[in-house]
Amino acid sequence: MKVTDLHDTEYHTYYKTYIGLIPDNRTLLEGFEKGLEEVVSFFKGIPEDKLNYAYAEDKWSVKDVFQHIIDTERIFQYRCFCIARHDKTALPGYDENYYAFPAQANAKSLDALIEEFTSVRYSFIVLLKSLSAADLQQEGNANNSPITARAAAFIVLGHALWHMEVIKNRYLQ
Repeated sequence: MKVTDLHDTEYHTYYKTYIGLIPDNRTLLEGFEKGLEEVVSFFKGIPEDKLNYAYAEDKWSVKDVFQHIIDTERIFQYRCFCIARHDKTALPGYDENYYAFPAQANAKSLDALIEEFTSVRYSFIVLLKSLSAADLQQEGNANNSPITARAAAFIVLGHALWHMEVIKNRYLQ
């Protein structure tokens, strides 16, 4: 299953930006496996003195952004799981700003964040391997919008890519 198999009715239009960043030729599983390597390599390549840097007042640091990628992956993995298991419960929205401060990302080492990301990503990969194509096409509701299990997974891939571009353009210039 590739991102080109997704229909724009499977997710809220808000996520179109993220979905549009995923290379068309990658399958969902390849995206997760290659994305793991890409994200880890990207963050390891950031100079130490930039990890706690925020480009403006009231903006997140690079570590905060990395933590946000991890937190979002956890939430969307849960959404993917619930929907794939045919759970029709409306899943709540998620305000990332409420999660940022308590996470205390700047107090964590880069190695700790990489370990956390790697664990969460491997967990998502194992989940995806356990799901059938039919499971992934199940539709549910998250944040008051229809979403399929596979769209929740693809959004995670594009979300990480989008934030890495933001870091390149706003934090590392």
